[in-house]
Amino acid sequence: MALREVYNANLPKVTQYFAELSQDQALFEKLKQLRSSPEFNDLNNARKKIIENQLRDFRLGGAELTTDNKKRFLSIQEELSALSAKFSDNLLDATNDFYLIITQQNELSGIPEDALLAAKDAAEKAPDPLKGWKFTLHAPSYLSVMQYADNRDLREKMYRAYQTRASEIDSLAHGTSSWDNMPLINKILKLRKEEANLLSFDCYAAVSLAPKMAESPQQVLDFLHELAAKARPYAERDLTELKTFAQTKLGLEKLESWDLAYASEKLRVERYAFSDQEVKQYFPENKVLPGMFRLVETLYGITISEASLSCPIQRWHPDVKFFDIHDAKSRLIGQFYLDLYARPSKRGGAWMDDAITRRRIEQENRQSSLQIPVAYLTCNFSAPVNKNGQLRPALFTHDEVIVLFHEFGHGLHHLLTQVEDLAVSGINGVEWDAVELPSQFMENFCWEWDVLNQMTAHIESEMPLPRALFDKMLAAKNFQSGLQTLRQIEFALFDMRLHYDFDPNGEKTVLTLLDEVRQQVAVVIPPAFSRFPNSFAHIFAGGYAAGYYSYKWAEVLSADAYSLFEETNPGNIVNAQTGNRFWNEILAVGGSRPALESFIAFRGREPKIDALLRHNGMAA
Repeated sequence: MALREVYNANLPKVTQYFAELSQDQALFEKLKQLRSSPEFNDLNNARKKIIENQLRDFRLGGAELTTDNKKRFLSIQEELSALSAKFSDNLLDATNDFYLIITQQNELSGIPEDALLAAKDAAEKAPDPLKGWKFTLHAPSYLSVMQYADNRDLREKMYRAYQTRASEIDSLAHGTSSWDNMPLINKILKLRKEEANLLSFDCYAAVSLAPKMAESPQQVLDFLHELAAKARPYAERDLTELKTFAQTKLGLEKLESWDLAYASEKLRVERYAFSDQEVKQYFPENKVLPGMFRLVETLYGITISEASLSCPIQRWHPDVKFFDIHDAKSRLIGQFYLDLYARPSKRGGAWMDDAITRRRIEQENRQSSLQIPVAYLTCNFSAPVNKNGQLRPALFTHDEVIVLFHEFGHGLHHLLTQVEDLAVSGINGVEWDAVELPSQFMENFCWEWDVLNQMTAHIESEMPLPRALFDKMLAAKNFQSGLQTLRQIEFALFDMRLHYDFDPNGEKTVLTLLDEVRQQVAVVIPPAFSRFPNSFAHIFAGGYAAGYYSYKWAEVLSADAYSLFEETNPGNIVNAQTGNRFWNEILAVGGSRPALESFIAFRGREPKIDALLRHNGMAA
């Protein structure tokens, strides 16, 4: 709480600084002069790109506005920054506030042992130790209930609490309106619309797309609708199968939203004869991390090692680890923090962020030094638990392994850059809708036998993942891929429509628009009490406004990039030659050239959607 107070107190100052910097007329004029000078042609491509990007960003920052409009623009930036921070705080407070204590073990049937151990531990570690099992809305705890609990009433309680976080329903239950995010959403949308109009754009979506790969909101909508049309038949099939199974095998005449994850897990177990919990026993942290590191060491010729505890590096929690990356010549080229476990008051989800970026620093006497990049990699996995007096390593589901690979892909994009100009080094300057390419690319390796075989050991027997179980996992890889694809498209369409053709000053509400989008593309319609927008932090507090489509956009790029490994190295997917090419053409160049040029340089052509459809089991 103290850290939040300091953050919120300084946020207006930081926002004001960067907003005023983007309108500095002297700097803007200098850049324009440099761009039109003969010397511009003598610069390398990275520095040319920096100047072009900065000119664009000055214009998007209001540098060409009148004096009065500049003041209003700055005021909008400060207010938006405060509203986004408040949105995030409300969501975190609402998430942290809710918990359920279950005192009767017979009410917990179906929930896996490790989840029960974690719930028991959470109850015992509460400020006032509690008897029983404590379940919260944080990912590991919440998902264990929704996916495995036989107790339908328990699933419904958890679902209702989760879907109404930071809403008027949630606030009413607590006798307060301070956590309701809908008033903030309405203010944010109005301010974004006003900002766009000040910059002479018709909508905020056009502002958001100005520095991205996509050329227009309509192009994004067309892309999403095309993908939705291809996915819908598979989604309808998925839902029909699930409803039939729920009725005939589970006795659920009506499949409710709080039954979906539970019924899906039961269907998957019946169809493929394995469960996530069975697989989870083969993925202890002490095998997964070395296995992931071994993969990238082979691909890129690097080495990764944990820094000594005596290393004078500040860690914000005892669970945080710190690693060094060395190249083939034993030179230190990057470092990263790894914070894997969920804990109270920690922001949910998983993410990568940069702490220090690679750049060349000029010093006196024409000397220079190279600044080594540092990244944060953060997840919210279940922590190690005590069993029979012994601390067991953390166990990851296969989905969590995929998340870990995803975030490490982001980290490698930042850490393996070879660019030495800060503004386009690492992830800097990379188009937002292309920044997910390296992360989603890494996910593909989680489905390769030669990779998984080297990073598994059963927590009890220490035997590696059996090939028969892997084959079942592979067969189930695209289980309900149609439903999952449509769900992401629903979010992306809702986001783009909010910032494109939705009038925040009109009579239509945000929830009405969401209903419209769902009627167009969704096959699963949540209950009326669901308040999804109130927790949609990606677009209201996370920088993805009119950019959520980028996950699917980048999936096309990543699947197509990975297909080159499949084509050139059949039977030997972990190939250093193609890996080196990916490093040189994608990771190393950072934002020093347009992402499309980097993709073409690696793949030899423009991206195609075919590989994505094939990887998701939706190819004709």
